[in-house]
Amino acid sequence: MLNDVFLFVVSTRSMASKTQVGFIGLGNMGNPMAKNLLKHGYPIIATDVFPESCKEVQELGAQIVDNPAEVADKADRIITMLPSTPNVIDVYTGPNGILKKVKKGSLLIDSSTIDPSVSKEVAAASEKMGAVFMDAPVSGGVGAASSAKLTFMVGGAEAEFTAAKELLSCMGANVVYCGQVGTGQAAKICNNMLLAIGMIGTSETMNLGIRLGLDPKLLAKILNMSSGRCWSSDTYNPVPGVVEGVPSGNNYQGGFGTQLMAKDLGLAQNTATNTKTPVPLGSLAHQIYRMMCARGYASKDFSSVFQFLREEEG
Repeated sequence: MLNDVFLFVVSTRSMASKTQVGFIGLGNMGNPMAKNLLKHGYPIIATDVFPESCKEVQELGAQIVDNPAEVADKADRIITMLPSTPNVIDVYTGPNGILKKVKKGSLLIDSSTIDPSVSKEVAAASEKMGAVFMDAPVSGGVGAASSAKLTFMVGGAEAEFTAAKELLSCMGANVVYCGQVGTGQAAKICNNMLLAIGMIGTSETMNLGIRLGLDPKLLAKILNMSSGRCWSSDTYNPVPGVVEGVPSGNNYQGGFGTQLMAKDLGLAQNTATNTKTPVPLGSLAHQIYRMMCARGYASKDFSSVFQFLREEEG
């Protein structure tokens, strides 16, 4: 009954209001996301563990504070975009975390990619403080974050989806309700496992075709009009020069880092183990991306698996 009251408080907040929105985590993804909220007229109060990351949004009018607790003290709608599970736990439940000063009825949206079970734990801790937590991880990468074309996969109370969508629509082209807390993370983990498998397959295919004497642009054209077509071949091709404006054409700089892909594949492995789900290709993809991290590819875009395979040639 008490929880219903808190849900009502959030649900009945005016959707048209441009009241202050908190944003925690201003890295490669969080920075352009916060900028898009500013573009839509939302006053932003933000923080990041690295103060220099706050400079750009501060110059655009965002108020910068020292820690997540201060954000929670000033805003009742907060978005977090953090690198990993430990970061999320610390930002929400740490000594200077959101839950130290969160207001009753606050809406907390986490767009990090973490273990679904941790999202559920944070949601339970938030509920005890009278706040509503939703997981809303994203797909699309830095380019989509900059152009506000992200896809958000949202898990949480369905009654709060409209309130969450108001903010998320400023940063993305697709906002999809997946179910209760943790289902957004589940969708993201499944997507990224398939993405990794597809990128490795595309890289192997392109490499083999090149060694057989095919022009890479011609091979990509054939693949993309045939049954082998996929996002990794037609939109984000891993071979330099085949597609313009993607990391492969910039020495694999920018985009979605190999280290982050390895992390997401680790989450997929953990959940597969916990649910006794066989994922042999997912397991192999995880091993490959972990090997890449050990060989100096950690900060390069995950499509650098093509370069990694080329260097493995005997």
